[in-house]
Amino acid sequence: MSSEGLQIRMLGSFSLEQGGRVINDGDNRSRKVWLLLAYMIYCRNRTISQEELVNLLWGEEERSSNPLNALKTMFHRVRTMLNQLGESAGHDLIVRRGGNYSWNTDIPATVDVEQFDALCRTGGSEIDENKRLEQYRKALELYQGDFLSKLSSEPWVVPIAAYFHNLYTQVVQETLPLLEGLGKREEAVQLCRQALEVEPYEESFYRHLMRNLLDLGDQRGAVSIYEEMSELFFTNFGVMPSDDIRALYREAMRTVNDRAIPLGEVQEQLREPDPASGAMMCDYDFFRMLYQMEARFISRSGDAIHIGLISVHGEDGAELSKRSLDRVMENLRELIRISLRRGDVAAQCSVSQYILMLPQANYENSCMVCERITKAFFRQYPHSPARLRYCVQPLEPLK
Repeated sequence: MSSEGLQIRMLGSFSLEQGGRVINDGDNRSRKVWLLLAYMIYCRNRTISQEELVNLLWGEEERSSNPLNALKTMFHRVRTMLNQLGESAGHDLIVRRGGNYSWNTDIPATVDVEQFDALCRTGGSEIDENKRLEQYRKALELYQGDFLSKLSSEPWVVPIAAYFHNLYTQVVQETLPLLEGLGKREEAVQLCRQALEVEPYEESFYRHLMRNLLDLGDQRGAVSIYEEMSELFFTNFGVMPSDDIRALYREAMRTVNDRAIPLGEVQEQLREPDPASGAMMCDYDFFRMLYQMEARFISRSGDAIHIGLISVHGEDGAELSKRSLDRVMENLRELIRISLRRGDVAAQCSVSQYILMLPQANYENSCMVCERITKAFFRQYPHSPARLRYCVQPLEPLK
């Protein structure tokens, strides 16, 4: 082989590079070929028995009548693929000794997972923040995705991928305050976006991203991030963002003009753009604020406002599958919007419920509204597996 070092990347896509020649797992070759190659590389500091490799590739159920011959054929394919890196590279890199196989560690090679791990450890032990940040930057640059992402379902890959995934998350969480402390907010924003591609459910990444966007004056970008996060968390877990993230959202929604403006311009800013017919559909956070405002109002006026709750469930109260529930909630949302008046307000308050605010409607009329929505749903979707139920209560005035 060439005297140039072999570069092996296993974080994200799996590839080997030698002297400008590259092979990677995007070549649409057999999954088992890449599985065998990955295992030989990751376990390259020890000899591996044929029995262990047969179990890796075929387990107990898939074994052929001649598993050792099948293993020999698989190694032939691996070596043929490695030969694309250089003449006889396959036989140089994979050695057979006494019926067992091993990776030739005499050939210099750098592996990104080992570099990443070493940089994280070095950075974590640095007392000087600038030196720590330097090591962490190098580590994060190496992390192009989870360990062997195309082999993520393999049992031996799962714990290793989890280790590096968690280590990456920890390093990002330690790096962001370092960048923010140096005023490097653009870099922090970029890191947050990259980290969310790897771990889209880490709430602290959204918090840092929104804070940095606000400090950069990008309120619209912060609002967009909040809306994306809210939909993701609500759809998958039925939860709303934490109080501190909602506080950032409210900060982003506040528009402060940098000059005195006339009342007409203020009204123009406040006016709803292109108002649609039917109810105002809003986030649950905004519904809560409107509820609290109305509770204050009726404590003085004595007007009647009722709240309706429409719940979705399956036959006999059973839960619907996520796919069915998502489709029902999407259809029900539009039906609620067009069935209510412009002065009514509605929001999704859980994965399977909508809350309605019906001003100037008494109890009987509010029940009629909910009944009308329920009947309209089944007329429009007669084969839906969903069942709807509703309840109505008066909005309680502020005490």
